[in-house]
Amino acid sequence: MPRIWKPSVTVAAIVEKDGKFLLIEEETSDGIRINQPAGHLDPYESLQEAVVRETLEETAYEFTPTALVGMYMSRYTSNRTGEEVTYLRFTFCGYPGAQHDRPLDEGILRTMWLTRDELAACADRHRSPTVLQCVDEYLAGRRAPLELIQTHASVFKEAISTANG
Repeated sequence: MPRIWKPSVTVAAIVEKDGKFLLIEEETSDGIRINQPAGHLDPYESLQEAVVRETLEETAYEFTPTALVGMYMSRYTSNRTGEEVTYLRFTFCGYPGAQHDRPLDEGILRTMWLTRDELAACADRHRSPTVLQCVDEYLAGRRAPLELIQTHASVFKEAISTANG
């Protein structure tokens, strides 16, 4: 039976404060890159839960998503390994909450607040071709209500353990 192709599902947060955007600088297999707080969807969580968790883990900021900016699909080929991965990225916007005194995820070097123009000036260091695109679409006012995204109860661990008795 042929292997079924599945993209990697990721989430990202657009966090703006005083005209600057919260970004992270991280170590990757292709060197040091700049990205929004972002990461993979974990089992048993909704997309909104994933973006809240990833933002906290990567920046130490609480995050409250208010809208979906967009859904983006892109393919990435590692310069180092030649491995090809397709990503399906759900980008949310929202506002930052409290910043906690906690270590950042492994590989995260620091958080940064950059303007759109500062972010554009370092495009060669972006983790993904969608980093600037998401900011530009956010600035253009692109928003979809969170109600557009539905997560069935069967996704959550509690529902699975209840169904299995």
